[in-house]
Amino acid sequence: MSLIFDEITNRMDSMSKGHKAIASYILDNYDKAAYMTASKLGEATGVSESTVVRFTMELGFDGYPHFQNTLKEELKSKLTSVQRLDATERFADDATAIRDIMQADIDNLKATLNEVSTESFEDAVKTILGAKKIYLMGLRSSSPLSSFMHFYMTLLFDDVIHIHSNSANEVFEQILPISKDDVMIGISFPRYSTRTVNSMAYAKDKGAKVIVITDKDNTALTENADIKLFARSSMASFVDSLAAPLSLINALLVTLGMHRKDHIKSSFEALENLWSKYSVYEGDRVKKEEDNNE
Repeated sequence: MSLIFDEITNRMDSMSKGHKAIASYILDNYDKAAYMTASKLGEATGVSESTVVRFTMELGFDGYPHFQNTLKEELKSKLTSVQRLDATERFADDATAIRDIMQADIDNLKATLNEVSTESFEDAVKTILGAKKIYLMGLRSSSPLSSFMHFYMTLLFDDVIHIHSNSANEVFEQILPISKDDVMIGISFPRYSTRTVNSMAYAKDKGAKVIVITDKDNTALTENADIKLFARSSMASFVDSLAAPLSLINALLVTLGMHRKDHIKSSFEALENLWSKYSVYEGDRVKKEEDNNE
C-alpha cells in the first residue's frame, strides 16, 4: 500500500469514532473519496465537514485540499482501468467534463513550468547532443509521446533507435548493443511500464546515460536515471493527461534544434524536395495537378 494508506491504517486504533468512520470509508472507497469534497465525504460518513478537515490535519496535511491532491497523486499508480473509468461519475454533464479536463491540463502546464529544473533540462540537452547513439523508449500510454519525439529526433540526429515493441524479448534485443557512449531516454507515467523500468536499469548497467521523462521522483523509473525531467500528469478518468509532458518534449526538441540548426536545415531542404516530388502533402498534389494541366 502507499504511504497515505499506511498512515491511516497505523493510526486507526487511536482515532475517535468519527475519524475512524472517515478512515474506513477512505480505505474501502479510495477511488471515490479522492474526488469528493470535504462536505460530501462528511455526508457519506455521517460526520461534519469540519471533522473531515480536522481528520486530514491530524494526518499531517495542511488541510483537506492538500490531503485530496496527495490521495489523487497516489491513486494514479494504484487504480485499475475500471476504477479510473468510474471516476467519470464526478462530471455532472458533457459541458462539465470538457471544462474540468481542459482546466486540469492548464493547471498541469502551469505547475510543470513553475517546477521544471532548468539545470536538469540543460544537462539533458548537452547529454543528447554528445551521445553517439540515442535510444528512445515509451510504451503503452506513453507510446504516442515517444513516437512524436522519435519523428522529430530523426530529423535532428542520424542515429536514433525507437524502442516500441510490446514484447519484452524484442525490447531487450533492440537495446542489446547500447554502450557507454549512448543515451537512453525513457518516458513513462502512472501506471509505470515494467519493461521501461527494466530497460532503464539495463542501460544504466551498460554504462549509458539515462534520461527519464516522468511525473515525479523516487519511483522505480527514476532509480537508475542520471537526469530527470518532470512534467505533471493528472488522471482524467481512464485517460492520462499528457498535455504537460508533450509540452516539455516540445521544448526539448526545439532547444536541440537550436543547437543542430545547420544539420536540420540541410535535412529539411532535402525532405521538402522529396515531399514535393512524391506529393506527400495535399498542397503538393494540387500544385502538381495544376502544373500538369497547363
